[in-house]
Amino acid sequence: MKNRQYGKKNWAFAGGIIPVNSTGEEPEYVSKDVLSILNTSPTEATVNITFYYTDSDPVGVYEIKVQPQRIRMFNINDLIDPQAVPLGVPYGGVLESDVPVVVQLTRQHTGQEALALMGISVYQADGAN
Repeated sequence: MKNRQYGKKNWAFAGGIIPVNSTGEEPEYVSKDVLSILNTSPTEATVNITFYYTDSDPVGVYEIKVQPQRIRMFNINDLIDPQAVPLGVPYGGVLESDVPVVVQLTRQHTGQEALALMGISVYQADGAN
């Protein structure tokens, strides 16, 4: 199979919010936002994330490594350095990668007994790659 690189180096999303309440058992059914990053290149990707809020300064940089030709999925709830992403607070994010990657944001909301799961659009922010 020919090695093809897919994706962009810069991504942004505006619709983040990690619900405060969860009704399910932990850790499987806790409310969370999940970022998935696909790296199809033969080189490890270093992805830097900065979060933006409605009433406070941006926070970052959170550095995520994605191995070559792999996918990495992680809960935004688990990002704590340089500071934890607050629950119940609307946020957006900008991701900057040193190699092209594909990004998806998914929300699992278990604040009610019925589980809600949805994908959120992520904007391909650079036009050149």
